[in-house]
Amino acid sequence: MKTLSLSTASAVACMALATPLTAQDKPGEGVTLNPIKGSPANAWFQHMVVQLGLEALGYEVEETREADFPALHLAVASGDADYTINNWKPLHDDFYERSGGDAVMVRDHVVISGAGQGYFIDKATAETHGITNLGQLQDPEIAVLFDSDGDGLANLSGCNPGWGCELRIEDHLDAYGLRDTVEHDQGSYFAIMADTITRYEGGGSILYYTWTPNWISDVLVPGEDSVQIGVPARDDSETVGVDGFDPGFPVNDVYAVSNRAFYESNPAAAKFLDLVEIPISAVNAAQIKLRDGEDTLEDFRAQAEEWVAANQEQFDAWVEKAAKAAE
Repeated sequence: MKTLSLSTASAVACMALATPLTAQDKPGEGVTLNPIKGSPANAWFQHMVVQLGLEALGYEVEETREADFPALHLAVASGDADYTINNWKPLHDDFYERSGGDAVMVRDHVVISGAGQGYFIDKATAETHGITNLGQLQDPEIAVLFDSDGDGLANLSGCNPGWGCELRIEDHLDAYGLRDTVEHDQGSYFAIMADTITRYEGGGSILYYTWTPNWISDVLVPGEDSVQIGVPARDDSETVGVDGFDPGFPVNDVYAVSNRAFYESNPAAAKFLDLVEIPISAVNAAQIKLRDGEDTLEDFRAQAEEWVAANQEQFDAWVEKAAKAAE
């Protein structure tokens, strides 16, 4: 990802937003905040929306750092970072609890609702071979359809170590007896998915994990290019739906998580973090721009500013309420 400094853009942030606050109404003046996000680039959008609100309150927001999710939670817990808008509940529950949980952090507010996850294969292979379930890949003749490196195993384009989703995938490979037929490809997720898309465009069969919000499903469109497959029923499954389909992953909500000391000593920032909500459709729209090459910090900020401008009345109300919380 290309990275550019935001020093000049940050200086005029509040001028770009038509909030009704005057200079003396900005309780964050003189306070510098340090946010952090996970390594996937597709979390920049929500962080930039939040940054715009905090800047409108007078805070100076340092450039958002990136880390894998275990380190991200430890940074917020220790106070090395002030907040993140990148905690997936329940996916990141272990990271949150092992970092100290509610004793040192605040996780009260959902910023993005309804983030899904699951396994997908190309539609043509699904229909030709009647594949609806990951467990069917126990059959070597089914698994080999998705072999992209010639070793006889299905290549599952999976989840980066440290993201949390890789643990669930590894659990599935064990639980459904897939170690002898399926290989979990890990490393750089989007580089692996670029190869997966190329394979599909060349007529090959593909098996991959993905989630929303993400741009992958705008390229491999479910119902047109791909279909979601479930996992075999398990008595202890908490992810099966009312229709009996079990994607193997719970639907997640994305939370704002703050260092508790920061949260309690900065009521305006805390209030804004407790108010901001972003529709998943808006996050998905930003992912398409990311896919199309708008991937610098200036691009991410511009995408957030565009969304704020389209929702100015609501945004201004959040900022006003946050400012009053400091009175």
